[in-house]
Amino acid sequence: MINICLAGATGWTGVALAHAIHDSLDLKLISAVARKSAGGDLGEALGVGNWGVPVFADINDALDGVDVMIEYTSHASVKANTLAAIARGVHVIVGSSGFTGADYDEVDTAAKKAGVGVVGSGNFAITAALAQAAAVMVAKHLPQWEVIDYASFTKPDVPSGTARELAEKLSAVHRPAIGVEVADIAGPKEARGADIDGTRVHSIRQPSFVVSTEVIFGLPEQRLSIRFDAGSSPAPYVDGTLLAARAVIKQKGLVRGLDTLILQ
Repeated sequence: MINICLAGATGWTGVALAHAIHDSLDLKLISAVARKSAGGDLGEALGVGNWGVPVFADINDALDGVDVMIEYTSHASVKANTLAAIARGVHVIVGSSGFTGADYDEVDTAAKKAGVGVVGSGNFAITAALAQAAAVMVAKHLPQWEVIDYASFTKPDVPSGTARELAEKLSAVHRPAIGVEVADIAGPKEARGADIDGTRVHSIRQPSFVVSTEVIFGLPEQRLSIRFDAGSSPAPYVDGTLLAARAVIKQKGLVRGLDTLILQ
């Protein structure tokens, strides 16, 4: 049995994860972090009766007896929560967005020192992982690409964790070819998008989107697009997150991307 602490347990993805872990035969939810429900029971906070799962406001109070902490809070608290869990010898699944490559380097160093595993992914949907793996393969054969990041109108962080991770992995293959250097552009340079390790990322925020990420590869007279789309339910992220929670206890240091975990 793997003892789980779920941070962000009353959030959009957290609620779906809480039910899935509670119903699991090999995972046991023993604590949760959710500031507005702190001091109560998670099952009661979700309106399904007492589960015997205490809810805390501070991650440091929620880690006793925990094997794996699943982090789905926000970009504002994800790094502090992750490092706090590592310092306590707890394995971590990072589902919240907001981490940079430098943040992940820091987490990797801390995790290796503590002898624990961390799986950090911009998106825990299985189809997103496969799309990312396919895009990395294509980047080995094509010279140029750009990433388009679609999300809901109210998402505060840009680019999304999905798009950032994809851009960083593509740039690690090689930097894409540039037609016109940004310094030589006529017009607002921001129109060319953010530079993530050399990959241009364009973030679109509209009420009609939940999460979509597209990478467009180009050659003269031909174009290839690889795109991931998710609907309004958090269900796509549950299976991948629980897969990672079961696998992370065998890891030491950082595994970046669900695609890396399932294809290794």
